[in-house]
Amino acid sequence: MSNTYKLIYEQVKRIPKGKVATYGMIAALSGNDRWARVVGYALHVNPSQEEIPCHRVVNRYGETAAAFAFGGKDIQRELLEKEGVTFTAEGRVNMRECLWDNVTLL
Repeated sequence: MSNTYKLIYEQVKRIPKGKVATYGMIAALSGNDRWARVVGYALHVNPSQEEIPCHRVVNRYGETAAAFAFGGKDIQRELLEKEGVTFTAEGRVNMRECLWDNVTLL
C-alpha cells in the first residue's frame, strides 16, 4: 500500500458516524487538495471496510458513488442512513446537517 493511500485512510477513519466528508476534504486533509480522484481510487481498493469507513465519503454535491465498491449502488446510502445521515428529496446527503465540520487541516 502506498504512503498516499495510508494518509487517505487515516483521514477517513476520523469521520464520525452520522457525518460525511467529500473527496476534496479528504484530499486536503491528506496533504494535497488536488488528490480528490486519488481518494476515490484509494477508497475503491479499501482493504478493510470495517476499519476504514469509506461509505462516509461522498462527492461535493452529497451524491453517493454509483459503483460503491462494497455491494453495489444503494449500499452506500443504506450504510449512511443506518448511521443517521439524512438525504434530500433529490437523493443527496443533506450536507447542511451531515457534513463533517470538525475538520482541521494539517
